[in-house]
Amino acid sequence: MPSQTTLTATSDQPFVRVPLTFGSLFAGIGGFDLGFERAGMVCKWQVEIEPKCSTWLRTRWPDAACANDVKSFDACGDDKSVGVICGGFPCQNLSSANVKTRAGLNGEKSGLWREFRRIVEECRPAWVVVENVARWRDWVPSVRGDLWRIGYASVPVQLCPSQFGAYHRRPRVFVVANANGDSESLSAIYEEVARIRPDASTFRKRFEDIGGFVPRIDGLSAWMARAYGNAVCPVVAEWIGRRLVELA
Repeated sequence: MPSQTTLTATSDQPFVRVPLTFGSLFAGIGGFDLGFERAGMVCKWQVEIEPKCSTWLRTRWPDAACANDVKSFDACGDDKSVGVICGGFPCQNLSSANVKTRAGLNGEKSGLWREFRRIVEECRPAWVVVENVARWRDWVPSVRGDLWRIGYASVPVQLCPSQFGAYHRRPRVFVVANANGDSESLSAIYEEVARIRPDASTFRKRFEDIGGFVPRIDGLSAWMARAYGNAVCPVVAEWIGRRLVELA
């Protein structure tokens, strides 16, 4: 069984909780990674092809192994064993911004989901968390079907950063999958999401207060602003991560 949060003990020591470990695909600047870290998890490895993002990841997570291409990433072996694999695979062929052609999961970029699936099948983590655009009909049924075929039950949830105090809505869909087909755990996550209600009036006030574009007013460079826009919002990742830590 892959590494996950467990209780261990020796004859002369009390039980100690072992942190849940995770691997991050399409890591970008580490939005998932930061959120999961805040939830108490430990990042074991990351995969990111963009050189500037990779440099940032190595600086921020020096103890995590960092690879640069999901196509050549070998998830086999004890050193790659993790309790969770997370990632937001490329959205270019799914996004509503692409008004000319939407090739979906058959596209060159979004088709990299197949590498995500391969790595999950090789590594066999207890949990998988997949993120992409809110146009869920274009990808969620296929992704969930692929996960089911390799032994994972799943639940899709839509979450917005504004539901957790952030300054923007940016709705995204997350597919949370469990290797044991644990419907009770997945149902618990779904029920918690259903209880979350965004405060739209507070959101509008906060957005007006900061004057619009968050990366610009924060003084981020052009490439960092783009990476920021592509990243999973850490407060959302942290909320999901805390649910996984509780359920592991």
